Amino acid sequence: MADGTMRAWAVERPGPVGPGEGPLRLVERPVPVPGADELLVRVRACGVCRTDLHVAEGDLPVHRPGVTPGHEVVGVVAGAGPAVRGFALGDRVGAAWLRRTDGTCVHCLRGAENLCPASEYTGWDADGGYAEYTTVPAAFAHRLPFGDIDDVALAPLLCAGIIGHRALRRCALPPGGRLGLYGFGGSAHLCAQVALAEGARVHVLTRDPAAGRLALALGAASAQGAYDPPPEPLDSAILFAPVGDLVPVALRALDRGGVLAVAGIHLSDIPPLRYDTDLFYEKELRSVTSNTREDAREFLSLAALHGVHATTHTYPLSRAPEALRDLKGGRFDGAAVLVNDLG
Repeated sequence: MADGTMRAWAVERPGPVGPGEGPLRLVERPVPVPGADELLVRVRACGVCRTDLHVAEGDLPVHRPGVTPGHEVVGVVAGAGPAVRGFALGDRVGAAWLRRTDGTCVHCLRGAENLCPASEYTGWDADGGYAEYTTVPAAFAHRLPFGDIDDVALAPLLCAGIIGHRALRRCALPPGGRLGLYGFGGSAHLCAQVALAEGARVHVLTRDPAAGRLALALGAASAQGAYDPPPEPLDSAILFAPVGDLVPVALRALDRGGVLAVAGIHLSDIPPLRYDTDLFYEKELRSVTSNTREDAREFLSLAALHGVHATTHTYPLSRAPEALRDLKGGRFDGAAVLVNDLG
């Protein structure tokens, strides 16, 4: 088992990630010791998620002072606690957003562990993957064989892909239905591929011209501005952009009986809704909260079946603050992935 010290990024003081000193500090820490039921994982790659930005900037309240962000972790097992079975040193595994639940509450017992009041999250309640090493409870680690798919390609699947998949199920898209995606970043461009493979017509609404071009290249039927009306009424829509102003816009774009799912963990304030124009005719507005391990297993199987792939832009882990700044500034399409160059 690894010992000694490692380098990791820590959210020293939440605040803007813009020019100048930001919230992340590169620190030296002891290599973590896994708990009895945990794996020690040597990080090889870690996706950059908008939730990391919310943690760093303080949009999400501090759960662990000085936390190391990152919850799209691909690595190899470097050690294990005494209660762990079924994993060997060198196995490739993933750590995702949902880190632990109590397994005993009413929500866990009915298969909705994503709603567990005692749930814990990687990179928020516990240190995540912007580091040389991290830990993950073995019961919540994802096995990642997937043959020749490399670490960078796999990383965004572990949150962007899984959350996008749950949002797709929450928006109740009918077979062959018309789906609108508001925002087209890491999660949406993976969600779109599953929806297209299942026969949907996908319309993308985004302020980013590069994201619109990517959407069309992936097979979307249209791409237009985020506040523009889609070319046809929508059966379902997913709001990926953390912009509350888009909620009434998306609701008005729905056909009768349509469903809007809001996929983000953080959303700016929603303006007042008009019942007659925004919600009447049995339209529904739903939130999406985290994911279950079954969501992850289902999505990873579908990703392998349909050849779902992330459009990725790599950064050395040593330049994690730059990756967060570029994410905030919309300077890349698809997803960013940090590759461990710290050790």
